[in-house]
Amino acid sequence: MTKSTTSAQGAAMIPSQPGPGRTASAGQDEDTVIPGAGPAPRPGERPTLRLRDGGAQQEEPPRYAPEWLELREAADASARAGELLDPLRIRLANLPGRPGGLVVHDLGCGTGSMGRWLAPRLDGPQHWVLHDRDPYLLHFAAAASPRAAADGSRVTVETRRGDVARLTPDALTGAGLVTASALLDVLTREEVDTLAAACTGAGCPALLTLSVAGRVEFTPADPLDAELTAAFNDHQRRTGLLGPDAVTAACEAFAAHGATVHVRPSPWRLGPDAAALTAQWLRGWVGAAVEQRPELADRAQKYLAARLAALAAGELRVTVHHSDLLALSRPRGGTA
Repeated sequence: MTKSTTSAQGAAMIPSQPGPGRTASAGQDEDTVIPGAGPAPRPGERPTLRLRDGGAQQEEPPRYAPEWLELREAADASARAGELLDPLRIRLANLPGRPGGLVVHDLGCGTGSMGRWLAPRLDGPQHWVLHDRDPYLLHFAAAASPRAAADGSRVTVETRRGDVARLTPDALTGAGLVTASALLDVLTREEVDTLAAACTGAGCPALLTLSVAGRVEFTPADPLDAELTAAFNDHQRRTGLLGPDAVTAACEAFAAHGATVHVRPSPWRLGPDAAALTAQWLRGWVGAAVEQRPELADRAQKYLAARLAALAAGELRVTVHHSDLLALSRPRGGTA
């Protein structure tokens, strides 16, 4: 993992991180942010999974630390919209039977939290294909993958490292489901359309969870909340990424390719019971806002100190809004 220094404005975007297997605590240095806690990529970075042809392959520093992914896993699991599983189960039950069971492609899998959440909620044998360009994260994902489905059927996994230059229907041959978590908002509109075209071309449903919605609610409120939210949202849109516009763009893309799309809210509800995650998210959120608008630095530094103090006192609660999307493509030879 690489490190970067704190900006002159005090925007603690990703200066350092804990060692492997150690989780950051709410009481650690206020200038420390685990890689990934600032959800928007910095200029020049690309998502963990690349969907378009980038020409010559170039090594890039990993964007997510396993410590951050571990820290957010429980909040992700609580937030995901479980009501989308019923229409998904109905669609999967109507797909043609495949020897070996359901094949699931998990894009940008990180440490495999999506599989740990979803596989035990689906019946029948499953084979998960875990995609990520970071071999360190793939190691975690494979080692901690679930072994049994909801009905006790076997779950197996394989890992595939590297960027996906062009995701096509052929790349999803045999797939019964595509999943991803916290991925859409770090893609461009072109990449989202490529993803939608591949899934619909393969007749494959897609469950894409935890895309940021661009809205944050604090209790108690502060006059600077709205200004920091706007700056953070603009930061996420840098370099052409969709950020908080991702779900709208994905709905349009999948619908244009003939899919039926369902969207449900999946908010994080953070507070003293998740103090370490709340503190890490808050530092990264404020840091990204200041990186986008350096003139906010002085006020933001005081804001962050006050928010962290309120968190330590058990007085701060935050709702970070996300959306989950289920796209039901027409099965090959069938109707949606």
